[in-house]
Formats: sequence, C-alpha cells, structure tokens
Amino acid sequence: MPPRAAATLSVLLSGAVLAACAWSATVRAESVSAGTETPAAAPTQVTPVAGGLEHPWAMAFLPDGGILITERPGNLRLLRIPGGLSAPLKGVPKVAAQGQGGLLDVALSPDFAKDRLVYLSYAEAGDGRAGTAVGRGRLAEDGVRLEDFRVLFRQEPKLSEGLHFGSRLVLDGKGYLYIALGENNQRSTAQDLGKLQGKVVRIKADGSVPPDNPFAGKAGARPEIWSYGHRNPQGMALNPWSGELWENEHGPRGGDEINLIKPGLNYGWPLATYGINYSGQPIPEARGQTLPGMEPPLYWWPKSPAISGMAFYDAPRFPAWRHSLFIGALAERNLIRLTLDGDKVVAQERL
Repeated sequence: MPPRAAATLSVLLSGAVLAACAWSATVRAESVSAGTETPAAAPTQVTPVAGGLEHPWAMAFLPDGGILITERPGNLRLLRIPGGLSAPLKGVPKVAAQGQGGLLDVALSPDFAKDRLVYLSYAEAGDGRAGTAVGRGRLAEDGVRLEDFRVLFRQEPKLSEGLHFGSRLVLDGKGYLYIALGENNQRSTAQDLGKLQGKVVRIKADGSVPPDNPFAGKAGARPEIWSYGHRNPQGMALNPWSGELWENEHGPRGGDEINLIKPGLNYGWPLATYGINYSGQPIPEARGQTLPGMEPPLYWWPKSPAISGMAFYDAPRFPAWRHSLFIGALAERNLIRLTLDGDKVVAQERL
C-alpha cells in the first residue's frame, strides 16, 4: 500500500474510534512497561471513506457529522460522508511546512454549536527557525473558510529546525486550553522553565494566562507552563470522570510513554528516560530511567511504536473494546488497543 494511502487509512480508523468515545478511566502515575501482546479477538475490517489526503495529521468532528481534517503541508479540509472532501478552506494561517512541522492539530470549541470556533496548532516561522503557534477562527456557515483568525499563543523562543513540535490541543470545557509542546530537538530546554519547549502549557481559551498556573509569578519561569520535562508529545486527552489529563510522547530509540499530567510536575526528559539515542549510545544528560522528584510514566514501550493520537473508549457499540485506550502507531502504521483494569494496563493488541 502506498505510504499516503496507509496514512489516510490510519487517520480515518483513529477518527472512527475518537468519534465513538465516551471518555473514561481512573489512573495514577505508576510506571509499567509494555508487556505480552494479546491476540486480536476477531479480524478488524477497515473501510476507506476518503483518499488523496497529503500527510493528514488530525481531525475534529462537527455536530452535523462533517469532519475537519488538517494536512501537514498547510491545508484544512472538510469531509462529508457522503459528499467527499472539500477544497482547502480559506483563512488558514501560513505554516512552516518543514520536517515535522506544518498544520498540525485541530480542535473545536466546547460551545461550537453556538460560537463555531475552531482552534489550530501549527509550526510558525521566525528568526530563521520555527516554533509552535496556536490560534482560532470562526468556521463560516458555508464551511469554506475560517473567519477572523487570530493567534492566541506562540512558543518562544523559536528554536526548531524542523523537529519535535508536539502541538496537541485539549479544551476542557471550563474555559482552559492545554497545549502539548515538543522540545524542538533541543533536549536541555525541556528542563528550562524560562523556555516553552518540552512543556504542557495551560492558557485560557481566549489566549490569556490563568493567574493560578503553577509557575505564574515565579521569577524566571514562563507563567503558561503547566508541566515540564517532555520530549515530543503526540497525544493528549482529558478524562471527564476524574478531570485528569493524559498525554503520550515519543521517546528516542525506545521509551515512548504515557503520562498522567499534573500541575507543576517534572516528567524527566532528558534526565530520566527509558530510551537511548538512535545511535545506540546513552542520552548524554540521562541519569537513570527514573529519578527522585520526577514523575515516572504510567506506561512505556521498550521498542518505540512512534505513538500518536489517543482516545479512551467505553461506549456500547463495540462491547469487546470497552475500558480500552486506543493509540495510533506511526512507525507500525496500526492502532494499539490497551485494555484497562482500573488504573492499570493489563493487555495490548495491534489492530
């Protein structure tokens, strides 16, 4: 199968899971390694509903059944089933489509049915490099453009030469927007509270900074920071039962991980990691797999599947999949299902 077709199928399969989700689970920060593979209970059939997408990265499902899809080179498209893909929407910001950068996540306002606000994250050029930016615009009633788009957040300083943008978005329904940010392949920045690389940040949905953020008012620290010590976040989801935020991120060679995000905590990178350099050598800054004062991952993989978007599933349509966490795997081009038992991962299978 051509890479583009495979990417299309992977995104649409992940989207089908996301669409059916009733988010649920109870978790705590306890580090568990990926264990024995569980054979699939039955073959999984995939039905393509669209093709021709160029590096599709994220989707958001509209109340009327339409699906907004980002393409990393810079296009936002609207898919209707039936009906097909729209032309690229107008009003989308210019992106730095280099390396892993481009147009990345898309998320809807919790009040989208009333305000029609669409949030986008993307790589933005500046000072000869690039960083993650987030903005929002209003989807026109005819669905062909974003209106009044404005930038709400910029990752500063801009350090990326095309790697590790992160950029997953979560709106919590309480007026807050969480943004997962990669460290731009500049490892030390993840521990630097004066920089926005390697962080999860929390801002208000209008772009302002909440005064109760854990580092607000602290000298030398960026007030937007919610947690730090992250490498390259790829998935993030909010658990409405507990109000807890889950995040996953790429390790280097090995050490992909799932984290339970709490305000003010340090998740270790690059000082604590289960991974090694792609060359096979240790990470120079690493002092161990876990360290005092740093949060261990809830779950991690010795061999990196290159995890991506994630969704909890507890809906009745697929009973065998209830109490599961689904995560896309970019390198393996499949979907990983993790079976949850309370706060533990007890099995995994590849779909």
